[in-house]
Amino acid sequence: MEQLLRHLKGKFAAGLFIVIPVGITLFILKFLFNFADGILGSYLDYLLSAITHREYHMPGLGMLTGMVVIYLCGILATNVMGTRILRWWDEWLSRIPLVKSIYTSSKQLTKVFKEGKTSYRRAVFVEWPRKGVLAVGFVTAEVVRDGAKLVVVYVPTMPNPTSGFALFFREEDVSDSGMTVEEAVKFVVSGGAVVPELKPEGATCDMIGSDLG
Repeated sequence: MEQLLRHLKGKFAAGLFIVIPVGITLFILKFLFNFADGILGSYLDYLLSAITHREYHMPGLGMLTGMVVIYLCGILATNVMGTRILRWWDEWLSRIPLVKSIYTSSKQLTKVFKEGKTSYRRAVFVEWPRKGVLAVGFVTAEVVRDGAKLVVVYVPTMPNPTSGFALFFREEDVSDSGMTVEEAVKFVVSGGAVVPELKPEGATCDMIGSDLG
């Protein structure tokens, strides 16, 4: 009996390690589908109901329409006339105070994943907000002040990298994080959940983080 219970316990535990990741994946996919479908789906259902004069609901219609819209935007962004329209659109949004900061920061973030390039030169570790605590930062510039070389490090807050602190550090106070810029951005956006494999010298930190609120 004891051997049977041990067998069942071991197999059950092994099964959980298979079922739980699959279940979480399906849950997240279902959430994303319902969220994306609900953005346009409710409006399309209302429009079709008004046209047909009857209750109408087609699951996935909003998702499909969203994919078509994204595709059309891609076509728009890859031709001369569309490029001009998008440039005008960017300029117009950049004039709206609150929208300007959100839109511009979002474009910079998507550019990191699209091109792998950004104004961030490298991802580093700095001791901040106190000694002994390492925070992820991005080197954005290098300056010379009173004969000393300083680096400008942007330390973002989690999980929103569009807000943070621009700090000046001496070169010797900045250490390599062992992450590429893209990996560091993913680390910040995920709230520290996505941690890339670090170099040995980067694994000795007391705490890695950017939640500086």
